[in-house]
Amino acid sequence: MSEAIARELMAQRFRSYLPVVVDLETGGFNAQGDAVLEIAAVTLTMDPEGNLLPDATYAYHIQPYEGANVEQSALDFTGINLDDPLRRQVALSESEALGEIFRPIRKSIKAHDCTRAILVGHNAAFDQGFLNAAVNRCGIKRNPFHPFSSFDTATLAGLVYGQTVLARACRAAGIEFDNKAAHSARYDTERTAELFCAMVNRYKDLGGWQLAQREQEMDGTD
Repeated sequence: MSEAIARELMAQRFRSYLPVVVDLETGGFNAQGDAVLEIAAVTLTMDPEGNLLPDATYAYHIQPYEGANVEQSALDFTGINLDDPLRRQVALSESEALGEIFRPIRKSIKAHDCTRAILVGHNAAFDQGFLNAAVNRCGIKRNPFHPFSSFDTATLAGLVYGQTVLARACRAAGIEFDNKAAHSARYDTERTAELFCAMVNRYKDLGGWQLAQREQEMDGTD
């Protein structure tokens, strides 16, 4: 019964969209020509009280596609070593990595009675641009994500905490942040997921979501 309540609450909360937190580490800033080097996603769930919670993490190293550009400055920034033997053993092709990421996301959409995923990211336009470009390169027809709508935690954190940098926003929210672990897709995605949940739950605890529901019920908005 409690799981059914949680599913209903999640489906209602974001207009049947399931928020999924995504981070990509890349070989530069050009989504059309620079390589995707890492991808991670955190699916979210909800408890029977309507609190948003991180659910599961999926993370993969990616081999640069043939002809992709990788800027040395990007490698220096992320600390990624493309020649690392361990990385070479586990890295997937872009198509394989997207398939592995999308499969559990589709299952989570169905499990929460949602119709589609919506990307949550810190500076979400960057991740969404690279994700959409990779989807197009790989010829994937069933992208579970909305093609252009997203939730940007940099914007939301600026509103809620007055901070737009991920590390500073997390600390303002009481979330531990290790600068040495940053710029790994897995680490950044997990911290971004915690931050997004903290902001959504804070809004609920302050009565904002309940007020919005009452106002929509009064004017007939669904």
